[in-house]
Order: sequence, then C-alpha cells, then structure tokens
Amino acid sequence: MAKINAADAGLKVIESWGVKNIYGLPGGSFDSTMNAIYNRRDTLNYIQVRHEEVGALAAVGEAKVTGKIGVTFGSAGPGAVHLLNGLYDAQWDHVPVLALVGQVPSGAMNTNFFQEMNENPMFADVSVYNRTVMTAQQLPAVIDDAIAQAYAKSGVAVVTIPKDLGWQPIEDNYVSRAANYQKPLLPEPPAEKIAEAAKLLTAAKHPLLYVGNGARGARAEILALSEKLHAPILTSALAKGVVPDSYKANMGSAGRVASKPGIEIASNTDAVLFLGSDMPFQSFFIGPQAKYIQVDIDSAKFGRRHHVDVAILADAKKTAVALTNAIDQQPETGWYRAALKDKQNWAAWMKSFEDDAETPLRVEPVFKQINDMATEDAIFQVDVGNVTINGMRYLNTDQRQRFTTSGWYATMGYALPAAIGAQAEFPDRQVWSISGDGGFAMVMQDVMTQVKYHMPIINVVLTNESLGFIEAEQDDTKQPHSGVDLIDADYGTAAAALGATGFEVHTLAELKDAFAQAKNAQGPVVIDVKISDLRPLPVEQLVLDKQTQDPAAVDAFVKKYHAESLIPFRQILEDEEK
Repeated sequence: MAKINAADAGLKVIESWGVKNIYGLPGGSFDSTMNAIYNRRDTLNYIQVRHEEVGALAAVGEAKVTGKIGVTFGSAGPGAVHLLNGLYDAQWDHVPVLALVGQVPSGAMNTNFFQEMNENPMFADVSVYNRTVMTAQQLPAVIDDAIAQAYAKSGVAVVTIPKDLGWQPIEDNYVSRAANYQKPLLPEPPAEKIAEAAKLLTAAKHPLLYVGNGARGARAEILALSEKLHAPILTSALAKGVVPDSYKANMGSAGRVASKPGIEIASNTDAVLFLGSDMPFQSFFIGPQAKYIQVDIDSAKFGRRHHVDVAILADAKKTAVALTNAIDQQPETGWYRAALKDKQNWAAWMKSFEDDAETPLRVEPVFKQINDMATEDAIFQVDVGNVTINGMRYLNTDQRQRFTTSGWYATMGYALPAAIGAQAEFPDRQVWSISGDGGFAMVMQDVMTQVKYHMPIINVVLTNESLGFIEAEQDDTKQPHSGVDLIDADYGTAAAALGATGFEVHTLAELKDAFAQAKNAQGPVVIDVKISDLRPLPVEQLVLDKQTQDPAAVDAFVKKYHAESLIPFRQILEDEEK
C-alpha cells in the first residue's frame, strides 16, 4: 500500500469536498501542513495573507458568496488567536468554515513549550466542531468529520494538528465521505398552518412580507406572493438581493441600516410574514399588536424576537408557494398604494443628490459611480459602520449582483478580506470592497495580497475622518465625542506604494475621472474618496411630520439632512386610504 504524509492525506480530504482555496499565514507549528500545501499546489490554491484575521475573513467572504465551505489556517499561539474575528463572523452569520490550527509537537504539549497553548477552550464558543488530532492515522478522518459537521450545522469547525503528526507517513487509503453528502431535506409546510397564516394575512389591512437570508433562492416565489396578496416586502441586511432592489414593492430594510419606507412600513403593519429571518431588532420596529407568522427551519427561533401567532417549521420557498396557492387574489389597497408611493418618494430623494458637487462629497455620487460601473454579476463586499447603511440604501442588486457584510458580528475590516475570498473563487467576476476609513485602516496591508495574486478588486474607501456610526451613537446618548476622530491619510497614495493603482478624490470631477481610469486598470484599485461627515439620514428617528411632531424640530431636522422633499408616511397613507 502506498504511503502518504498525514497532512497531505488531510488536504486530499479537503479537496474531495470541492475546496479550491485555502487562506493563511505559515508559522513553525504549521510546518508539516504547510509542506502538504506545497505538495498539493497543483490542486489546491494557497492564498498567502498578511494577517490571519484577513485569512479567516477571506474564507468567510468566499463561503457567504458560494454557500460552500471556506478554509483558513493559523499557527499555534498568535496565529490561532488572530483567526477568531473571522471565525466569529462565520458563526454569527451561519456559514460553514474550516480552520486548521497548528500546535506544537505532541511530545512537547503540556510542557509550557514555546508558543504552546491549550487551544481547544479558546475555540469552544465559536465552533460547532473542535478537535485536536491525537494520531497521524486519524488526521484525514477528523478533517472529514469536521467538514461534515460544519455543513450540517452551518458553522465553524476547528481541527488542531500537532506539528509532528502531519509529517508521519500513513497508508494512502482513506476514502472521504464527501461523495455521500446530501443537503438536508427541508420541511414541507403543514396544510393547517398554511390555512391559519393565509387567514391572518388576508384579514389584515396592512400585511407585510419580511424576507431573511433563509429565503435566498426564492425570488420568483416571493414576488408572486407579494403580488397575490398586494403586500409590500422588507428584507434583512443579509438578504439584500433576494428581491431586486428596484422591485416596486421592495421597501428596503428596517433597523438602523435601513430605508425610510422600510421603517415606516414595519411600524405600521398589522400582520407580518417572517420568512427565514431572525433579525434581532424586530421588536423595536414591529409593533406588539401586529399578527406575526414566523417561518423557519429551526424551531428554536420561534418567538425569540416577537410573540408568534402562527409558527411554521418549513422551508421558506415552499411556504411562499403554498401561501400563494392558498389565497385568492387580493385587491389593491390604500396601504399597498401608499407603500409604493412612499418608496417612490424615497427613491427620488436619494437620486436628487447623485450629481451633487458640494465638497466634501456626499456619498450618493460615489454610489452612482459604483452602480454605473458594476456588472450584472458584481460582488459587493461591504464593511461595517455608516458604509453598511449607505451600501444597503444605494447599491443596486437587481440582477445577479451579490451583497454581503458582517451582519450579526459586525466586525470592522470585513470588506477587503471578504473581497479577496470572493475574487479567489470567482476570478472572472467583478468584485468590490467598500469600506470606511476606520475599517480599511485595520486591514489595508492586505492590498499587497491583492497585488501579489493580481486580483482586479476595486476597493472604495469612504474617508470622513470619523468612526461615524459610533459618533452618531454618542450624539444620540448626549455624550461628548470621544475616541471617534480619525486623522486623514491618503489611502490611494498608500495603496500605490503597495503596488496597486491608487486615486485620491476630493471633487466630483476627480471622482468621475478615477472611476473612468479604474475601468482599464490592471490589478487592484484603491479609490479613496474624501466625503462629508454628515450622518446618514437616521430613518429610525425621523422628524418630518409637523402634525404629530414639534414643528421647530421638524424644520431643524429637514434643514440638517436636506430632507425638504420627503413626505411623512402618515400623510401618504391617509391620502390613499380615504
């Protein structure tokens, strides 16, 4: 029987599951697996990052876009610790990721050896599977089980490998379980539950469909249900793109990373169908009086965010079809017409700033340039903070574009690494990273990774010299600004020094020129746009209605945010329901 080093056998298992890329930074404790990565260089693409957190987030970015497992690694001690931010992002956003972690040789474990850590406890909270390999012979089987568990539980699997075990020769006869893997059969909605839900939705005066990431792949079915019921649609941040942004009844999202119609529709609904979403802020925007139908494949989520009138343990897509078949065509209502007009008013307001030349620049002209240049299958990897709000509002995901962000864990520095993962998997698709200056500065060294691998990623940096999202929180709680001011830097110039094509943008003319040149650039591009520190319109605390709010406060709010053309939803709804 032919022999193979145990680490090589483990990588063969990873490849059998369809993995193409692995992200990480070598260290002494990882030498045996690093040697295996070299040996497998013709069948496994190694991306050398400059920080293990970037490697983990790159694996996450790949997994979010593909739905397949992402793989990262780190060495014992510091390398292992650096993985955690990326792994927690995978845990909270429920994507499968495998982390291979180095360990000192087995004979040196438990002797306070150099860089030795008891690593299992550190990964216990973040993982659905967490094992240290004990013998060379079991290494491929442990990795096989880790991947199966990561898929089964949509989470993080960690395999710690003592350095000496990876070198040891074992028989090359391990057969992976990958060929037997099957996606779970998702539950069918019970007929009696569908009947209950249909009754509530058709009796409602203000019905709403709220779509989460669990409904991905059900675009046509959701649109059909919306049109049959004449109900507007909201999506969670993670579900952006499930329904086209331009669809007439897509109101955007509720929450802080939200739209005006999203907030107003959510707060005025009297019956909501939650499809595959566990959005944590539901109770702040969906009134307690609203009838609530929750559809999920995890019964532990029922009632966690809001009281539930009908709980349906079923697949979101199947449920949308069943409900569409169960209800008669509902008439168009004043509620539905008001929702459409509210969206039209919001869209016109946003569009009115697209050619604004004031300096520092508003964000609308920047996102207009992005949308104009974006391909129909572009991938937008968006960072955390005000950039998330603006990405949710302004990026168009109408066709096959894909939007991801660090949703639940919300780690700054997400976008650039996630873009590396997306580009590694899809070298022929257009990939964007869109960051604030706070998040970009955390990971900007890995522009060099994009340069090294000739990745044509377009990195847009929105520089407002502030941690704007936190600055707004301090304003809301009447705190003095503390720790949120950032010094300016020329990130385009810095990126050019790292080997990328860089642009510094201060004016509308410079913005248009930078994007025009970026279209023909070779390799990665960094466009640093100096923008205003004006807070994105806080739709969660609108002050627009002089009939129900202090007129002086309305005037001040409208003046600050240039919101003269925005119409209070109360007024629109009253006009349509007369």
